[in-house]
Amino acid sequence: MKKLVLAAAFAGAASTASAGNIQEPIVEAPVIVEETQGSSSGIVLPLVLLVLVAAAVASN
Repeated sequence: MKKLVLAAAFAGAASTASAGNIQEPIVEAPVIVEETQGSSSGIVLPLVLLVLVAAAVASN
């Protein structure tokens, strides 16, 4: 009788431990960093500022 009760207890514990739905794993999308092509617009602004400063210095 003790073995039957012990077996029932183990069966009950095993069934509650594995209860629930199996969910699909959550896979996050990889982060893709796109490098931009270098353009001349980053050089134009400092050159314009340099010309303005040079014109201001030359006028004084």
